[in-house]
Amino acid sequence: MTKIFVLEDDQDIREIVAWILEAENYEVVTFKNIDEFMRRNLHDLPDLFLLDVMLPDGSGIDVCKQLKSEEANQNIPILIMSAHASMEQVSSGCDAEGFIQKPFELHSFLERIQLQVKGS
Repeated sequence: MTKIFVLEDDQDIREIVAWILEAENYEVVTFKNIDEFMRRNLHDLPDLFLLDVMLPDGSGIDVCKQLKSEEANQNIPILIMSAHASMEQVSSGCDAEGFIQKPFELHSFLERIQLQVKGS
């Protein structure tokens, strides 16, 4: 089963994203902040990271940069979600495979997810 790690501080959005993805038969692991995300089991690797930009304890862009610098994660795609940042801001900050503007349209959201995980 395809596994997706979701880093999102807004509980409602986190629950909706998890519900949407689980309905599509993805295994979803959610994290509410960077501290919780950094304490995850580093040997448990997802097929996709889905990161919010604005978090209470830092930036998803910084998390993206860190993930991309770690050898174990270099081939795992990262999608960045934000209501405030633009694709230009994200791409200048980290080498994510894609950007999802919040609020998102359901079909387009799932299409972006499927595009990144189709090889797994």
